[in-house]
Amino acid sequence: MARRYDSRTTIFSPEGRLYQVEYAMEAISHAGAAVGVLSKDGVVLAAEKKIMSKLLETSKTTEKMYKLGDHVAAAVAGITADANILINTARLSAQRYEFTYCEPIPVEQLVQHLCDTKQGYTQYGGLRPFGVSFLFAGWDQHHGFQLYQSDPSGNYGGWKATAIGANNQAAQSILRQDYKEDLSLEDALKLVIKVLSKTMDSTSLTADKLELSSVTMEGDKVKYHVYNAKEMGPLLDSVNAARAAEGAEAS
Repeated sequence: MARRYDSRTTIFSPEGRLYQVEYAMEAISHAGAAVGVLSKDGVVLAAEKKIMSKLLETSKTTEKMYKLGDHVAAAVAGITADANILINTARLSAQRYEFTYCEPIPVEQLVQHLCDTKQGYTQYGGLRPFGVSFLFAGWDQHHGFQLYQSDPSGNYGGWKATAIGANNQAAQSILRQDYKEDLSLEDALKLVIKVLSKTMDSTSLTADKLELSSVTMEGDKVKYHVYNAKEMGPLLDSVNAARAAEGAEAS
């Protein structure tokens, strides 16, 4: 039945489904995972970094983390080339707003603008949905620290903790069990690393397989920080040791 209705993004099936949008979401579920956690001190984003070749200079490439403005950043899962187009759109929107109103764009307004663009690609013929999902982390004077997730359909929602990409259901299950309302930034960093360590297809998590960033406040300024291997070392050691201890107890 699906084959009769999946050749166009603008055609509904008799069950009321848009198959091309569902296929885009399915493509994202096979992409590298990304996790976001909201804490009382900031927002943490972490993503799986897939190294395709040992010749790749990993220190000069960032596949998953993007800075959209001084107060907002994003992590992506899906087709990176599609993400680049939307990231540039978001950056342009943020700069236009700041130029016009002399203040940073509210985080949700930026997310909504980007999702409107994504929704347009599901409604007009000759276009295909963007094969990418986003996690947005930011701060504004209206709602403080915020974490949003969006998908190819143009839907978005605010979250305390969420995951996208491969094994996202297992990741969200761990987040439901371990997330607490009053998490500190340090605890949030350990939580996202723990989630990725349990959902990635590797025995131990190392700095070259991970991208980690945070959005925090320093004084009256918002700071976006990408963690390097040296900064991630103690966090990874702590999580790997806890995981080894759990394995020893289970055996």
